[in-house]
Amino acid sequence: MAKSSGENGPRAPAAGGSLSGTRESLAQGPDATAADELSSLGSDSEANGFTERRIDKFGFIVGSQDAEGALEEVPLEVLRQRESKWLDMLNNWDKWMAKKHKKIRLRCQKGIPPSLRGRAWQYLSGGKVKLQQNPGKFDELDMSPGDPKWLDVIERDLHRQFPFHEMFVSRGGHGQQDLFRVLKAYTLYRPEEGYCQAQAPIAAVLLMHMPAEQAFWCLVQICEKYLPGYYSEKLEAIQLDGEILFSLLQKVSPVAYKHLSQQKIDPLLYMTEWFMCAFARTLPWSSVLRVWDMFFCEGVKIIFRVGLVLLKHALGSPEKVKACQGQYETIERLRSLSPKIMQEAFLVQEVVELPVTERQIEREHLIQLRRWQETRGELQCHSPPRLHGAKAILDAEPGPRPTLQPSPSIRLPPDAPLPGSKAKPKLPKQVQKEQWRRTKASGQLDKPPAPNQAMVVAAAGDACPPLDVPPKDLTPQDSTPQDSAPQDSAHHHSQESLTSQESEDTYL
Repeated sequence: MAKSSGENGPRAPAAGGSLSGTRESLAQGPDATAADELSSLGSDSEANGFTERRIDKFGFIVGSQDAEGALEEVPLEVLRQRESKWLDMLNNWDKWMAKKHKKIRLRCQKGIPPSLRGRAWQYLSGGKVKLQQNPGKFDELDMSPGDPKWLDVIERDLHRQFPFHEMFVSRGGHGQQDLFRVLKAYTLYRPEEGYCQAQAPIAAVLLMHMPAEQAFWCLVQICEKYLPGYYSEKLEAIQLDGEILFSLLQKVSPVAYKHLSQQKIDPLLYMTEWFMCAFARTLPWSSVLRVWDMFFCEGVKIIFRVGLVLLKHALGSPEKVKACQGQYETIERLRSLSPKIMQEAFLVQEVVELPVTERQIEREHLIQLRRWQETRGELQCHSPPRLHGAKAILDAEPGPRPTLQPSPSIRLPPDAPLPGSKAKPKLPKQVQKEQWRRTKASGQLDKPPAPNQAMVVAAAGDACPPLDVPPKDLTPQDSTPQDSAPQDSAHHHSQESLTSQESEDTYL
C-alpha cells in the first residue's frame, strides 16, 4: 500500500521548478512563513527557550504540517552487527578494497549504519586520502578573503538549504557558517569553476555527517571524480548526461520513452535537479541516504538508475500515460512523484536490480559526445574523465601508504606449533641429529638440554630463539657453520611460501 510522504520521513525541501528557480522556490512555497519563523529561533534551542521543539532521527524539525509516521527501522541487534562489520572494514580499508570490494558494495546496498555513515563516505569517496595529501589546505583557503562576486551569491543561498533541519534552521548559525566556509573554499580551490547553486545542497548533506574540512574534500571528490563538469558554467556535462539518460530509457521503458519523445520534452526539464543535487531535493530523506550510500560506492550509474526507475514507474504504463496528455501534465507528474515509488525499500530494490552498467553508460557517452561535436562543435569545458565509484577512484589515485615492512605472518603447516606455545616443537631430523652428536661429544647424554640452549625452528624452517629467551643467552654452538646449510635452505622455502600462497593474514 502506498505511503504518504510523511511516512517516509521528512522530505528534503523540493524545488518548485527547474534548477534555475531553486533560489526562490522555498521562499515562495507554502511553508515560507514557517521557515522564517523557525529560522529566528536560532540553532541553540535551549538558549532561546524552545526546548520543546521536536527533532526526528535525521535532524529535521517535526512541524504540524508533517505527519509523523513509522519508518522501516532496522532491528537493533542487526544494526549492531552491521556496525561491527563496518568498523572492521574501515579499520582495514585498503585490505578490504583490494580483496573484498564486492562485499563492500553489498553492504553499501544494505545501507551504511548511521553512526558510521560520515566516516564511510569519506573513505569511499577518497576524501580521506585527499585530506591526508593536503594537510592545512582547507585552513589556508578558509582564512583567505574569497572572491566578492561569489561571496554574495553564496550568502544569499545559505538559508534556503534544508531550512527545517536543526543544523541550518538559524540564520547565521553554525550550520550556515560551515556551509559558507565550504562553498567559499571551493571557489578558491577551483576559481575557474566558481560556485554553482546545486553545490549548496550537496555540501549541506555532507555537513550533516562530518566536520567542515572533511565535507570540503568530499565535495571536491564529487565535483572532480563522480560528477566532473556538472557545475561548470555552460553545464555541458549535465546536458550530455540528459541525452544518455533518455537513450537508456528506450531500453528500460519504451512506453515512457515514446511518450516523452511525442511530447518533445527535453531531459533537462526534469533531470537537471535530480542529477546535479544527487536527488537530495527530490526523495524522502531515508531514500536520499540509501541512494548516497550506493552512489559513493558505485558512482554515477546509481544516479542514472534512480532516474530511470522514477521515469519507468511514473510514465511506464499506458494507464499512466493517458493521465498525462500534454507537456504540462507530464512535467507536473515528474515533479510530483508518487510516494510509493520513492519509498526506501521499494526504490533501493528497483535500483539494485536494474541492469544498467558503467560500460553501457560510457558507450552511450561516446555516442552522444560524437553527436554533440557534429551539431555543436567541441566542448568548451574540458573536464577530467569520470570515475565510476570508490574502486576506480582508489586505483586512479592511491592514498599515501606507510613504508612496507616484512610481514611477521607466515602460513604454518597444520601440525606446526605456534610460536610461544607450550607444545614441544618438532625439529627437523638434521637438526635433531646434530644436537644429539653435540650432546654425545660433551658427555651429557643423560642430561636434558637447557631451555636457553634449545633452538625453536619455525614451521617453514627459520631458526629463531624462543620468545621468552633473550638472544644473548644463546651459546656459540647454536650458530656453528654446520647449522647454516639447513637454516638457509629452510629460509629459502619460507620466502617461496609467502610469494606463492595467498594468505588473508598477510597484506602488503
